[in-house]
Amino acid sequence: MNLFFSRRLKQSTALLCSTALLLTAFALPATADEGMWTYFNLPTKQLKEKYGFEATQAWLDHLRLASVRFNDGGSGSFISPSLVITNHHVASGQLQKISTAQKDYLKEGFLAKNQAEEIKCADLELNVLMSMEDVTARVNGASKPEMNAGQSRAARRDEITRIQKESTEKTGLRSDVVSFYQGSEWWLYRYKKYTDVRIVFAPEKQAAFFGGDPDNFTYPRFDMDVTIMRVYENGKPVASPHYLKWNSDSAKDGDLVFVSGHPGSTQRNITMAQIEYQRDVRYPRVLNFLKRSLSALNEYAALGTEQRRQAEEDIFGFENTQKAYIGQYQGLLDKNIIAKKQAEETDLRAKVSANPEWKAAYGSAWDEIAQAQAKLNEIDKERRFRNIGNSQLFNLAALLDEYIKQMKKPDAERDPGFHEAELESTRLQLFSPAPTYPKLEERVIAGNMQLALDELGADDPFVKVALEGKTPSEFAKALIAGTKIGDPAYRKSLADGGEAAVNASNDTMLALTKKLVPMMEAMEVMVAPLMGQIAAANEKIGKARFAVYGRSQYPDANFTLRLSYGTVKGYPMNGTIAPSRTTFYGLYDRVHSFGNKEPFNTPQRFLDRVSKLNLATPLNFVTTNDIIGGNSGSPLVNRNGEFVGIVFDGNIESLVGNFIFDETANRTVAVHAAGIMEAMRKLYDATALADEIEGKMAKSAKK
Repeated sequence: MNLFFSRRLKQSTALLCSTALLLTAFALPATADEGMWTYFNLPTKQLKEKYGFEATQAWLDHLRLASVRFNDGGSGSFISPSLVITNHHVASGQLQKISTAQKDYLKEGFLAKNQAEEIKCADLELNVLMSMEDVTARVNGASKPEMNAGQSRAARRDEITRIQKESTEKTGLRSDVVSFYQGSEWWLYRYKKYTDVRIVFAPEKQAAFFGGDPDNFTYPRFDMDVTIMRVYENGKPVASPHYLKWNSDSAKDGDLVFVSGHPGSTQRNITMAQIEYQRDVRYPRVLNFLKRSLSALNEYAALGTEQRRQAEEDIFGFENTQKAYIGQYQGLLDKNIIAKKQAEETDLRAKVSANPEWKAAYGSAWDEIAQAQAKLNEIDKERRFRNIGNSQLFNLAALLDEYIKQMKKPDAERDPGFHEAELESTRLQLFSPAPTYPKLEERVIAGNMQLALDELGADDPFVKVALEGKTPSEFAKALIAGTKIGDPAYRKSLADGGEAAVNASNDTMLALTKKLVPMMEAMEVMVAPLMGQIAAANEKIGKARFAVYGRSQYPDANFTLRLSYGTVKGYPMNGTIAPSRTTFYGLYDRVHSFGNKEPFNTPQRFLDRVSKLNLATPLNFVTTNDIIGGNSGSPLVNRNGEFVGIVFDGNIESLVGNFIFDETANRTVAVHAAGIMEAMRKLYDATALADEIEGKMAKSAKK
């Protein structure tokens, strides 16, 4: 089932919050600090030659085991045996879910004075990568010479399911088989999974997102974009031996730094036909959807303080995504970038054509993609807008209905997300106690259906079946009035009751999914042969690229752990120079320059306690590291593997990095370790927590 927009917009938002993409992997390794490298294939030679640095296996293992993936999108790291740090904007979804009309943790912030006061996240799963195993031979071996492309993919899919199930049963770890180099390599990644995660400290959102949307994807910045959580297992804090020691006296101009995190996805290896689709078809429609969705959310937020609180996270997410998409779209419209992409494709095709064996095996792939993409473009509008869009309730109902259908099948025949090895994660989302807001949902659904009506017309089969002659507003009101799907206990009772319970239910949202999901699935069945053609051709191109370049290049990001390297370095900007770091001096200058007015206002504690601060303390800084969304919350470490900062954004120049990496201006934006400590100790009275992070409590206890 392909829902037009992700069931979890929060995840896609988080994956865009620090957008800075890789250089397309056609050129041989350059001297620029580019690349998000897998832990099993690092550019050791470049690091040694350029920086005189050798990463020992012990150094890599420690950093890997201290790195954390937030399964709803984002990264983090252990900074003590049980404490994990990430971005405020990565944790904001969880902060929203535990907030109420009486207590708004996003607005007010939070500090637990002791472990008893820590607040459990509603539905968060953290993953730590324990091991990696090359299973390429086994996956590819499932495909036999007599099979056609579709049969080969099905055979590999079945083998992947078996590998994951065997691994989970043997180790008890979350086991994911992931593809690299467009199917040229397959690896089994095993993760230790944590689901008891509790909030310890979060600043006010205004401190974490100072400057709001105007400053988003810009630099210089002055944000305290951090949240600290404690990880529990069996009711007790974990005691991980792998955590990053804190270093506030690092990340200086020219320092070598590393980012260890989970970049979400990149598309730098797509063909020109696919680039043209992005430019001419996809981006204009997505931007239209984002604009309309923001309008509906802002109208709801204008109704009152509580409505504003309910909609705030979605508004933040859509504004963030919109700004990122606009920047990427402008890159697609840049003729110089398009020319470079065309030259890269021409160069690779020429190398393939020059080798008779490669030409016979891979030479037709680009034309095959172009043919299929042209046909898909003709029905793109229907695929996109035959959907309820970003409705949390509709997506929960669809997930519940799909869950019940999938549970009837043998494990090997289930769709991704429903195999036994994955069920715990799926159930965590399906039965999440996170609140839903019916009136907000009503506004969102009405807006989405109005968009579908405007784009597809009243005679479109999907629109007719959904609305049944009602206006979008009338439809949404009746739909929300007749559903209890927002109640997790109700969802659990239906899941336990199975198909009989769902069939007996008169819930309007479930009834709607039964009408609309088959129509969406029918559309996907119709396009499946075209998607299969593109997938098969992409595999050919991946193998061609691998044959030409091998592992001298980094693969596309796919939310697996990666390591990038770079230096702390400013850059030319607006005819002047952006400094490598900002300080609290700059924060207060910006506050007062704008008269402390939103979004350049600061929490009152910043004004009341300014005399306590060392205003020269570094607050934010920039590096040449190569990152993308999903890296939000990633630790920045020095040569010694010490925590020196935390990634939270890319600058505005980095947005075109979706298509090309430019070290002269593409920058990672991070919060400095020194700034975090200064704020915790002098603004937030978090001395005990700061001592725990810096290891001072342990030292005192030994004395």
